[in-house]
Amino acid sequence: MKIARFSRIGFILAAAGSAVGLGNIWKFPYITGEYGGGAFVMVYLFTVMLIGFSVMIAELLIGYLSRRDTLTAFEVLAPRHKAAWKWGGFMAFTGLLIMTFYSVVIGWIFNYIFVSLGNLPSSPEEAAGLFKTMLGSDVKTQIFYHTLAFAIITAIVIRGIKGGIEKLNLVLMPMLFLIVGGMFLYATTQTAFAQAWDFMFSADWSKLNSEAFVTAVGHAFFTLSLGMGSLLTYSASLPKESNLVKSALVVVALDTGIALLAGLMLFTFLYQYGAEPSAGPGLVFISLPAVFYEMGTLGNVFAMLFFISLAFAGLTSAVSLVEPMVQLAIDRFGWSRFKASATMGLFFYLVGIAVIYSGSSDYGALLTWDGKNLFDWIDYITAAILLPTGGLVMAIFIGYVIEPNRVEAALKQQMGFAYGIWHFSLRYIAPVALVIVMLNMMGILKV
Repeated sequence: MKIARFSRIGFILAAAGSAVGLGNIWKFPYITGEYGGGAFVMVYLFTVMLIGFSVMIAELLIGYLSRRDTLTAFEVLAPRHKAAWKWGGFMAFTGLLIMTFYSVVIGWIFNYIFVSLGNLPSSPEEAAGLFKTMLGSDVKTQIFYHTLAFAIITAIVIRGIKGGIEKLNLVLMPMLFLIVGGMFLYATTQTAFAQAWDFMFSADWSKLNSEAFVTAVGHAFFTLSLGMGSLLTYSASLPKESNLVKSALVVVALDTGIALLAGLMLFTFLYQYGAEPSAGPGLVFISLPAVFYEMGTLGNVFAMLFFISLAFAGLTSAVSLVEPMVQLAIDRFGWSRFKASATMGLFFYLVGIAVIYSGSSDYGALLTWDGKNLFDWIDYITAAILLPTGGLVMAIFIGYVIEPNRVEAALKQQMGFAYGIWHFSLRYIAPVALVIVMLNMMGILKV
């Protein structure tokens, strides 16, 4: 049977689509300002290249050398203890677990695309009320758009690597760059652009503490879509003689570039209309709709374009979260792509409905434990435990387990003199950093 392969540009856009997600647009700008602006950006870029890039190359290499799903990849590449190492492929399930709430958030974005076509909330208070009403009592709307997200994502994954995932990214990623780039160019014409630039890039070294370093490491790792098997699965479908290092550098550049452009654009609009930056969903669903209202008719257009760009970023990331488990079911259990895609889709869809109810006023208490509802628990378990563990497993596997001459043969020519730096970082720096991030997020180690 002929195995579908990415084209080179298709792989780069798919990998970038996996990396460029919702966190780029609403999380990175806020934490940049919170931890010292330009000082944090410099630390972030350093950690991206030293830690994020190191683990990314390891993940790409595992998929590229094995040409298999996550479980089988570790099993066939491990020189010893193959039966034990195959469980390193647990990370495929991490992405599917993330999808149980990621699809819900994409549903929120779909809803706000339609909100942007009508009357936008005229104040942050009205926007907050609209958002809280949707979460607390408008369960039907959430389920409707969650169902729409499930249907689109599953249909794309059913079509496979070439017919679904590559085509999706070949269309949506350029459109995402075009929308964000266009809105950024408009932002440069506003008087508040200089203030936004200062907010993100003026170095306030007093805010650069140990917590900022841990935050930079965590975000650098998570924003590159590492530790969930997505890039491993994608790289298994790369053409032979592909340059992993060049591909990884392009993905890192696109991911970071979108985050910086989006941050400058968003904070220009916030400062131009006197709005206060807020963290997380509050920035996107509360602060910005009220800002777009102040722009008049142009604000409706910008709101629609902004939420469409968010939807594009969400969808390209979503298919990469589902594909590892789909490919695992095809390789290990002999399932058809349709059966595997439909089964994984139904899993995240049904659990996602429970996630929606966990935030509702009527059923939230039943789905809340120790102060966290189901949404919060899944977010916590994946971010604090599963993702860093996945990265740690890959760093150890390539750094210590697989034969050094095999790694060197695959990468040294591509990296040149930087190979030694990369290998040292993968063996000694990345594992320590990931353990610190994990312990900090779990509250065991406070920095």
